[in-house]
Amino acid sequence: METKADIPPAENRPDVAAGIAARFRQVVFLLAFQAIILFASSGRLNWTWAWVFLGIYIAGVLINAFFMLRTSPETIAERGRTKDMKDWDKVIGGLWSLTHFVALLVVSGLDERFGWTGEIGAAWHVAGAILFAIGSGLFGWAMITNAYFSAVVRIQSDRGQTVCRSGPYQFVRHPGYVGANLQSLSIPLLLGSLWALIPGIIAAALMITRAFLEDRTLQAELPGYDEYAQQVRYRLIPGIW
Repeated sequence: METKADIPPAENRPDVAAGIAARFRQVVFLLAFQAIILFASSGRLNWTWAWVFLGIYIAGVLINAFFMLRTSPETIAERGRTKDMKDWDKVIGGLWSLTHFVALLVVSGLDERFGWTGEIGAAWHVAGAILFAIGSGLFGWAMITNAYFSAVVRIQSDRGQTVCRSGPYQFVRHPGYVGANLQSLSIPLLLGSLWALIPGIIAAALMITRAFLEDRTLQAELPGYDEYAQQVRYRLIPGIW
């Protein structure tokens, strides 16, 4: 009989190790992709606020990796997979990725190049950076707390998924989406582009739609979620929705 001591660490098990490697490649690609979009669309490398954005992004990734590799490497591996993705999630998730990771940054870069917004005070940039850091922190807190924080909407019966009730999940049912929306709405301020608020708002609307559909899926398919939904009444904003 295999005892706990005989079970290798999660990061050393082939399936988990492969998933972690896949997720690492995804994150590196996404970071490089965003950097290329920002500097190509703006036409210059010496864009201070773009570097601030990338710095906060990298810091968030490193902090999350530090905690998750120690506490829940299986979650990293899970986020490296896209199996069992629902059809509606493919559409909404795809549109959100295009809006948040592409359109928002392209508009910001072009605005920086052509000066559509004009100069805004440094305080607005700083406020955007702070809100972006808060959004990234909230997203990371939800990910570290919830061992089933997948990149796709699916019931992880293969991992024995249960309802997460701790951390930020004590206050709203989808705190990760709150963090993602803060990011979408704060990046335009950080980068100094009011025009980028248009794709930012669209990205937030898509994430709200995804939260609604995911919540409905969890209530229908995840045991115990109905009871949790009665205890934590709000999906994203306490007292409102």
